[in-house]
Amino acid sequence: MLFTTRTSVKAKPGAKVAQIKEITGHLHVAVTERATEGRANHAIEKAIAKYFGVAPSCVRIVSGQTSKTKVVEITA
Repeated sequence: MLFTTRTSVKAKPGAKVAQIKEITGHLHVAVTERATEGRANHAIEKAIAKYFGVAPSCVRIVSGQTSKTKVVEITA
């Protein structure tokens, strides 16, 4: 069975420690990569994939590529 969901993400690039917290219905994702050349976005997609236990190819940022507030689509 295939399902797709979207969730709101608050991004924190360049953090000292990579972590994911769920706060009031939003995921707060801290990654150590800087927001240059899409490195932080790629790291966010990989971190969310690991958090939900899906392949990294199943996670895609659909809105907010250059913003700290993003919408991420997860397909599994």
